[in-house]
Amino acid sequence: VNPAQSFNTAVSFVTNTNWQSYYGEQTMGHVVQTAGLAVQNFVSAAVGIAVAVALVRGFVRSRTGELGNFWADLVRGTVRILVPGAVVAAVILVACGAIQNFSGIHAVGQFMGGSQQWNGGAVASQEAIKELGTNGGGYFNANSAHPFENPTPFTNLFEIFLLLVIPFALTRTFGVMVGSVKQGYAILATMATIWLGFTALMMWSEFAHHGPALQAAGGAMEGKEVRFGVGGSSIFAVATTLTSTGAVDSFHSSFTGLGGGITMLSMMLGEIAPGGTGSGLYGILVMAIIAVFIAGLMVGRTPEYLGKKIGAREIKLAAIYILITPALVLVFTAASMALPTPPHSMLNSGAHGFSEVLYAFTSAANNNGSAFAGLNANTDWYNTMTGLAMLLGRFLPMVFVLALAGSLAEQKPVPVTAGTLRTEKPLFTGLLVGAILIITGLTYFPALALGPLAEGLAS
Repeated sequence: VNPAQSFNTAVSFVTNTNWQSYYGEQTMGHVVQTAGLAVQNFVSAAVGIAVAVALVRGFVRSRTGELGNFWADLVRGTVRILVPGAVVAAVILVACGAIQNFSGIHAVGQFMGGSQQWNGGAVASQEAIKELGTNGGGYFNANSAHPFENPTPFTNLFEIFLLLVIPFALTRTFGVMVGSVKQGYAILATMATIWLGFTALMMWSEFAHHGPALQAAGGAMEGKEVRFGVGGSSIFAVATTLTSTGAVDSFHSSFTGLGGGITMLSMMLGEIAPGGTGSGLYGILVMAIIAVFIAGLMVGRTPEYLGKKIGAREIKLAAIYILITPALVLVFTAASMALPTPPHSMLNSGAHGFSEVLYAFTSAANNNGSAFAGLNANTDWYNTMTGLAMLLGRFLPMVFVLALAGSLAEQKPVPVTAGTLRTEKPLFTGLLVGAILIITGLTYFPALALGPLAEGLAS
């Protein structure tokens, strides 16, 4: 593994991105996969949980800048949540046909005759934490489309459950910590509304088939596993891009133009519906602060959220948070298209080729890790630039989240009055959904118009 790819891979797994510019079964041995990469799957997910808990403490605590102990939260998240959950999930996956061994290369018979060589590996254990910790890096290059990782339609649905369960469940943790479970339900309702809406859009785009081949197949089956079909692949694609997972059971570059655009837009939301393990919760809470600020502007009142005033300092920190990732995506994409050498990595030209590059940096900066298959990312340029996008896209937002948490923790709670916006009501849920969609649309629409929208309208 050359230095640029080593840097890219190390950053990728430390940042919970799991972007892979290599073939897993050909490049990495059992020791690296289990003792190196899988360990980071646990730790990087626990980091997200620790930062989310710190932000919630910022709302709960008053007149103190203390947000807890990072090491204690890291250990608790790993030992009490991730390890037990991964053990149970791995046993279920093994029972359903996923492999778990340390065997070397062996020949596997093919349906049409002959044989193909495949590695064994501790696949089920890595698959479990890969989904549960919203990591996404596969033991095999085909990721969750490979039958050793994801053998049946049941395991496909089970893996979707795994990658959604912690981000959705953390909304209840939030509600319990702030002393109002209804506040958690409001955040949960926001996440669920966006997730269901995007799933419906993806189903429509992939089942709205034209032409005899697509009609005969019953949908856009290109790039999809027959054992999962259009429905299972569409649900997985939305779930993996709305979280920061990045695992794939189909190839997103083979989706319809609009379907590929939906996967991209899912990441561009900031992966907050439900988002990553921990990162989804702190991301949507930052958006909630923006939403109450907008509501305050409409009624001419100083905004409040959970008893804390949202002043100039808090809004500046929240605004910087939501601007960091789009800046990384758009600047790196523009540089990759403008410089003479990087475009040579594009398999396709035109709108789809641009979409490959836009998807790569959207995935990297949002710590997702999935990719459009036509881009050759194993070059010094893409290994280095996507590595920087992952590093900055993961840790810079955390800096501002923790600064925001500290600012909130220093405040004295303000009493609820008749003019206070009730943030546990459906009205606030609707306002939050609208704010998320409008901010994302205004930020990314020009780039989407050059890529997936242009491709979708032309097809």
